[in-house]
Amino acid sequence: MQRDDDVRSSCFASLDVLQARCGSDIPWSALAEGFNFRGRRVPFLNRAYGIYRAADAQRGPAALSINSSFSQKRYQDEDTLEGVRYHYQDGPIDNHFNSWLRAAHVLRVPLVYFIGTRPGHYRPEYPAFIDEDDPIDRRVLITFGKMRGPYDEREPMHIDDFDERRYTVRQVKQRVHQAQFRGLVLPAYTDRCAICRLKETRLLDAAHIIGDTEERGEPVIRNGVSLCTIHHRAYDQDLVAISPDYEVHVSRRLLDEEDGPMLDLLKGFHRSGIVLPDRPGQRPDRERLAVRFERFAEASA
Repeated sequence: MQRDDDVRSSCFASLDVLQARCGSDIPWSALAEGFNFRGRRVPFLNRAYGIYRAADAQRGPAALSINSSFSQKRYQDEDTLEGVRYHYQDGPIDNHFNSWLRAAHVLRVPLVYFIGTRPGHYRPEYPAFIDEDDPIDRRVLITFGKMRGPYDEREPMHIDDFDERRYTVRQVKQRVHQAQFRGLVLPAYTDRCAICRLKETRLLDAAHIIGDTEERGEPVIRNGVSLCTIHHRAYDQDLVAISPDYEVHVSRRLLDEEDGPMLDLLKGFHRSGIVLPDRPGQRPDRERLAVRFERFAEASA
């Protein structure tokens, strides 16, 4: 059975370019253009069915990509320490979708796992591998490898060391969970920084009010604020805060410093109000803001 390594290399290289252009979470409008392989346009994924093989470009039987949508209910992927448990399609175990998935395990080929992070946006994780196939439970185990070599000649590599593989899985999960939290928070603020109103999405983050490792640090909209990269960093370092009254406060340390136009820009938002989501149910939780603001006040004292 053929592995179609040439198609996979073209797919991965094209995704490198798309992520450089669009950021880590790629809009469907960009993915829909597909990638070029030997003069033809090849789709990246099949959003409707999840398991995808590029019939016009591949000679081998293994899937090129799989995906999970942002709001998917029917097939719920399960996170484990070793990777992600991904369901077969409904229907016969040997239907073509499931056959493509299982062939990826037999051939040990790298594929792309597209994970929905917000409506119409996907984060591609690659190379992914099908490390286990459980036809009784009708699920496979997805693990994640790494790309090695110079940027223009990178090659996918399976990770054999158990501890390193677990570490890589943990890193992927952290990236995905943060991306999905971002996918909840940024649209509530119409994709702009709540403090400075910057609307360049590649420079916007979803900042936790209460950290995700703390009590009440759940990844929900009311525990998040859309901030640009600079304001997010300042917020995390307790140099900037948001009061329970939705007012920006800059630390005394920064207010007393004179260090050029960038610092003046930060200081200029002191005592200004933040942009709020139109829906009251999406606005920052005042109780969480009060807890966080108390920490800022102690740090600024």
